[in-house]
Amino acid sequence: MSSSNQVVALVTGANKGIGFAIARDLCRKFSGDVVLTARNQARGRAAVQQLQAEGLSPRFHQLDIDDLQSIRALRDFLLKEYGGLDVLINNAGIGTWPKNKPPSRKRDFFKSAQPGTDPTQFHIQAEAAMKTNFLGTRAVCMELLPLIKPQGRVVNVSSTMSLDALKNCSPELQQKFRSDTITEEELVGLMNKFVEDTKKGMHEKEGWPNSAYGVSKIGVTVLSRIHARKLSQQRRDDKILLNACCPGWVRTDMAGPKATKSPEEGAETPVYLALLPPDAEGPHGQFVQEKKVEQW
Repeated sequence: MSSSNQVVALVTGANKGIGFAIARDLCRKFSGDVVLTARNQARGRAAVQQLQAEGLSPRFHQLDIDDLQSIRALRDFLLKEYGGLDVLINNAGIGTWPKNKPPSRKRDFFKSAQPGTDPTQFHIQAEAAMKTNFLGTRAVCMELLPLIKPQGRVVNVSSTMSLDALKNCSPELQQKFRSDTITEEELVGLMNKFVEDTKKGMHEKEGWPNSAYGVSKIGVTVLSRIHARKLSQQRRDDKILLNACCPGWVRTDMAGPKATKSPEEGAETPVYLALLPPDAEGPHGQFVQEKKVEQW
């Protein structure tokens, strides 16, 4: 059993792709335990064994971000073993295109309806993307943010597609999503409205873009801004830094083999934000790409 004085970092969705690369990099650079989580026990343990073969020592814990019981079991483990959490990287998420037809160009990555998909199924994509990418990430934050220790770091892996989707929203929606006073309840309402509008075939008329993935990641970016604001108000002296980031267009199962970055390159910005020094005052509540703050 680890001591509650021991520092710990946790990565969601870490059995492959960007999450696996993040976990590997943290095992090398972070001065504490690294917990690799995955929805599938066997794949998660196989990932841990692969890193152990490289001489690294991650721990494994099962986590399905769509399952509240699974999230709470992880929360209880962290409290018992470590008395809290020092670094949280919310990486788990899904794409909204067929695995056998990943986007062949970055601009296609933005479009949800890939060749071979039935456009009438857009509402199914919207519901799936929202459930995991936004609601799942939010559920993890609700259970684990209270565990973050002073000088802790939280990184929510979003996407530059959230920026693209934002620019393709109506001016009214853009104003809401850019607001510095939007509440979490209002954001959840907007995300639910998007799904409902797609079911009615009215999303374009209501000012939404044609990207279920992009809108779900708008949710992640704006949620990050809201949570950072709350931390500044409620736990100012704890100097916790929370940001959203884009890892870039990375060669993974989700993005396909034609993407421009390796998973290791995709891990650079999330790891940079996770390891900001204790005396760092920022970035906080920002959207970060290539280690630079982007205007939201």
